[in-house]
Amino acid sequence: MTTDKGAAPLTADRVMQRAEPQEFSRVLSSMCTEPHPTARAAAERFLATNPGDPGTYESVAALERTAVDLLGQVAGLRDPAGYVASGGTEANVQAVRIARNRAATRDPNVVAPASAHFSFRKAADVLGVELRTAPLAGYRADLEAVAELVDDDTVLVVGVAGSTEYGRVDPIPAMAEMASDAGALCHVDAAWGGFVLPFTDHDWDFSDAPVDTMTVDPHKMGQAAVPAGGLLTRGPELLDELAVDTPYLESTSQVTLTGTRSGAGVASAVAVMEELWPDGYEAEYRRSQANADWLAAELRSRGYDVVEPVLPLVAADLGDRIAALRERGWRLSPTEAGEARVVCMPHVTRAMLREFVADLDDLDDGRRR
Repeated sequence: MTTDKGAAPLTADRVMQRAEPQEFSRVLSSMCTEPHPTARAAAERFLATNPGDPGTYESVAALERTAVDLLGQVAGLRDPAGYVASGGTEANVQAVRIARNRAATRDPNVVAPASAHFSFRKAADVLGVELRTAPLAGYRADLEAVAELVDDDTVLVVGVAGSTEYGRVDPIPAMAEMASDAGALCHVDAAWGGFVLPFTDHDWDFSDAPVDTMTVDPHKMGQAAVPAGGLLTRGPELLDELAVDTPYLESTSQVTLTGTRSGAGVASAVAVMEELWPDGYEAEYRRSQANADWLAAELRSRGYDVVEPVLPLVAADLGDRIAALRERGWRLSPTEAGEARVVCMPHVTRAMLREFVADLDDLDDGRRR
């Protein structure tokens, strides 16, 4: 047991008193949220199970198959293959790995829009592929720029469905067609957008386009406990590109990037999706989008430049006020261009946003005095 010199032993209770978890009452820029109570309870029950060893932990392995089936419903894919990953980064890395492993070229490249998550830079570095980044037009992938970058060595074209900075959705059907014409795969990163886009008229999922792989994270708008990401593939043959032999486990091969992983994420994802899909998620999307539209209108009425929210994410140029708002306890991060990002996650309430706007008004009043 750890002790402070000359002090009482550091019991578990004392450690917990020293390190309290982050409260969500002023968290505005995170794409994670408080888990749904159903997800929290399921995560605790399956905390010590390991879906990385499905031969031993059969019940959580069966739950993972259920999780993939449910994610397939969310993403418009019948008979999906995939698994519950640690998050969007792992799923994106694995999508690049699938594309690289199936290709014949010795000089593979991946084409992605400038809005792609930084996990694709990690994937390129780890997997030794070239990442080609296409500029944007109206915060979405510029199709002409993407087409100029695709060539015979392109193994993957990436589209984003709910970008991290502005919540924009790329023209996925056109990008999937480009990938097909080039003999490449098409991957959609819907890590954040996957649980809100089914209730919009965007074309983004497997039923809208010949998408090959997709990232959808239950631990974001899905309200599962962290970590619970999701990798979906159109068929099991794509997962075969990831398989390695596991001779000392009851199962003979493994396709995941991590080995041992807690069943907490798997169980919580199943529990909350069974609880909320589809009606509960639609209601949450409507509430979150209404909050985003309200905040955008309030900021615009005060003279701030606001990027119109198409999903529940508001980006606004607040000048140098971000630092002052942070000093007041708001957990607020900027876009690369310097706008404040407010992600209207399930924990973000209208009352919370009113308090935020009131603090912003107070800062402006102080400047005018």
